[in-house]
Amino acid sequence: MRGRVTGAPSATSRTGQGGLSLGLAVLGASWVVGHGLQRPVEQPATGSLVEVVDTAPLTAPAERAVGRPAGRGSYGPVQLYPTWVSRISARTGIPVVALRAYGRASILAATDLPGCHVGWTTLAAIGRVESVHGAVGGGHLLKNGRTSRPIVGPALDGQDGVAALRSDTAGVRLHGDATWDHAVGPMQFLTSSWQRFGADADADGVADPTDIDDAAWGAARHLCTGGVDLRDGRAWARAVFGYNASDAYVQRVLDTAGGYARAAAPR
Repeated sequence: MRGRVTGAPSATSRTGQGGLSLGLAVLGASWVVGHGLQRPVEQPATGSLVEVVDTAPLTAPAERAVGRPAGRGSYGPVQLYPTWVSRISARTGIPVVALRAYGRASILAATDLPGCHVGWTTLAAIGRVESVHGAVGGGHLLKNGRTSRPIVGPALDGQDGVAALRSDTAGVRLHGDATWDHAVGPMQFLTSSWQRFGADADADGVADPTDIDDAAWGAARHLCTGGVDLRDGRAWARAVFGYNASDAYVQRVLDTAGGYARAAAPR
């Protein structure tokens, strides 16, 4: 996943191709905190971040209506209870399209990765920190789950102490840069990570990191790597750290997920 590397704004831009190249000024404070613009910390996030926190609210799936996973690597259209979506969206401020994606991913994980317990609140927190639920840079999510403007992170070009990741043919198809890799989409996937974790969550026949439905499911699959149980606070912290190697990022996701869990709690 792109979380192990950070990047500075690149001179290589998709602007001329009709895309959105996310420079530092555009990305804003939430992206800077999450991605650091400093060397990644050397050790995994410690349990001290979560050892006194009840992570149970961060591991609950959404309320399911109908639909079943069907087929390897592609899934039937899992539907959430409409009243749950409207109620939780109103309480949390998460756009309906994004919330459906996070909820669907949590339900798919409960079926496909039942020992992991990745909750919609954790996925929503990552989506908020990574791209403001697809709204970073003035864009928004379309009804089909894709962003109104492509979200392309800075070039990972080895400058300012960040990793240098060369692009490849698959990367060019995602972000258009033939030299350096970029993180793409609302959950900010690197090319190699998407090749490993990407999947078609909305049964449209395409696994697309720029589609919040597919990207949220890919993020869930990433967090569940290695058969972890995210109900354990230390495992939760390590999984989020694996998504982006920064203690500050783990803390921000924890705070955001906790806020969503509190807002969504029954009243």
